[in-house]
Amino acid sequence: MPRPRTARAAAPGGCAAERELLLRVLSTLLREDVAGLRTRSTEVHTADGPWLRLAAGGRRALLLPVRADGFQCAVAARLPLLRREPDGAALTTVAGVLAELSALTGPEDRPGVEAFAEECRADLLARRLHEATGEELHARLTARHGADPARWEGLGASLAFDSLAARADHPVYPASRARLGLTERRLRCWAPEFHPRFRLRWLALPAGNVALSGAAADDAAEPGVRGGDAAEIRGPVLPGLPVPCGAGEPPADAELPAGWRQSHVLLPVHPLTAGPPLRDALKGAGLEEGAVLLRQPWLEAVPTLSMRTVALAANPRVHLKLPLPTSTLGLRNRRSIRPGTLRDGAACHRLLERVIAREQRFRGRVLLADEYRYASAGHELLGALLRHQPPGLEECVVVPLAALAAPSPDGRPVIRSLADRFHGGDVTALLDSVLTLLLDWQTTLFGHGIALESHQQNISLVLGGSEGGAPRLLFKDNDGPRVNTVRLRHALGETAEALAADFDDPRIRVTEDAPVADLFTTVTVHLCAGAWAFGLGREDPALHEALLDLVRGRLTEAVDRLAGWNPSAAGVLRARVLRAPELPVKAMVTAGTLLTKARSGAADINKHYTTGPNYLLRKA
Repeated sequence: MPRPRTARAAAPGGCAAERELLLRVLSTLLREDVAGLRTRSTEVHTADGPWLRLAAGGRRALLLPVRADGFQCAVAARLPLLRREPDGAALTTVAGVLAELSALTGPEDRPGVEAFAEECRADLLARRLHEATGEELHARLTARHGADPARWEGLGASLAFDSLAARADHPVYPASRARLGLTERRLRCWAPEFHPRFRLRWLALPAGNVALSGAAADDAAEPGVRGGDAAEIRGPVLPGLPVPCGAGEPPADAELPAGWRQSHVLLPVHPLTAGPPLRDALKGAGLEEGAVLLRQPWLEAVPTLSMRTVALAANPRVHLKLPLPTSTLGLRNRRSIRPGTLRDGAACHRLLERVIAREQRFRGRVLLADEYRYASAGHELLGALLRHQPPGLEECVVVPLAALAAPSPDGRPVIRSLADRFHGGDVTALLDSVLTLLLDWQTTLFGHGIALESHQQNISLVLGGSEGGAPRLLFKDNDGPRVNTVRLRHALGETAEALAADFDDPRIRVTEDAPVADLFTTVTVHLCAGAWAFGLGREDPALHEALLDLVRGRLTEAVDRLAGWNPSAAGVLRARVLRAPELPVKAMVTAGTLLTKARSGAADINKHYTTGPNYLLRKA
């Protein structure tokens, strides 16, 4: 067998952004065992380290240099990247690697490979834009909020952290910066990493075509939203939307019928959706008659990390989640809004409130964004969620967990600035305080039969204010949980049936622990705990071991606490998480882009798994 040539010290050709993306892509293909790259390869050792050799038919083979990793896969790709036998050609571009992959797949899978190649092209466009505009963004954020991110207080400043987080990589998905179908101009106009401001469009629909939820709650005044800060426009606007004072009335339109304020509802529309996608949606829903897209934009907004969710610029406590005709984190991970998910988010909110009321130690420590108010016209591009962030955060630093490892304007990760202010410069102490609360909360939920899809984007760390340095956690977008109704009934008694019945998606309700434990592991353990040890500690072995010990220790303590009132649930977490030889790992590229659902067997593309090593086990 020919042996791969020893790697040269120099990196392969191509720009730094492409090399960075290619390493992520190759590591993901290896982890998800695409084309048998992990399980069908044989190991080859050379002077520069181990390589994997995958036979590709005849004399052809692919050779991949690897290094030890341990976070969801035993090994990861390293330089000098993929090599082909027998000609010895080095494959140093994403396009070249995916062309080789396409040759190894059957005809039915090649469209998925091409779709993933398109995602990678979009990701590469974003990476290059991020490199070119980083200094500009940092200067703008510093001018607006100050030089020290640990002093960026209030929900308006929280949007600056969203911009930093949008320029950081997802812990698992390789092409996480891709926003399919968006040009450079559109990215600059609408994407959160550029921190733009824009005005929303508005669609007038006959009231009989719009289902509203939460309107009854709007009759009561809400401190900090109405009164001096905002006024509610009675009549046609999405019910409950507090309009900033000075914003005026929504613009009228000559095409609207007389008396439209009594007969129509105005739905906010993202500017990216206005146009052909909106026309197609109205036609598909049979709502062309009587629908009018107002010509004049109204109300200035700022995109959050989610992009499809925007905050009102004059009142950033108010968020609007608006469907977009694009995909992120996978071709099939559409940024539209299925009407049933609006109901599921509200149902999960009610369930979490019930747990907090029962478990008093989380009152004031675990905060929930109000997501009860929404409207839908029965199509995934015709709806909106109105979110109210909790009051009292004006003097707090509110940081999405996804921003903690992102570079701040001074070049350091955001978490180091926060540690300087709140924990005497000790990053481990700050993470300790966060993980103690997070894992206590999530294991308590598991005892109730609940696991949340609360990844780094959906949880914000709240520091300062009346709590000083004690952390609080703010949760939003909880529309994709798994709920074991058997455990829920045991914990909550008669109320459990009504709470579980509110969910629209039948996949949410299960009657066994496995789906709940898998979601707990892949989201809470991997993305919100283990990722810090392998991310922040990648270049510092001592910090890596300290953070890994921290994750292991705090999870063990949380499970032990759970055992005090629910030994059965604690036993499941010990067996399936703390002591398991392998852990489930999200196979996001396989399920989200490469394979159709029929080929992958994925009932839910965000909950389709492979397996990886259990880094929680102590080394012998």
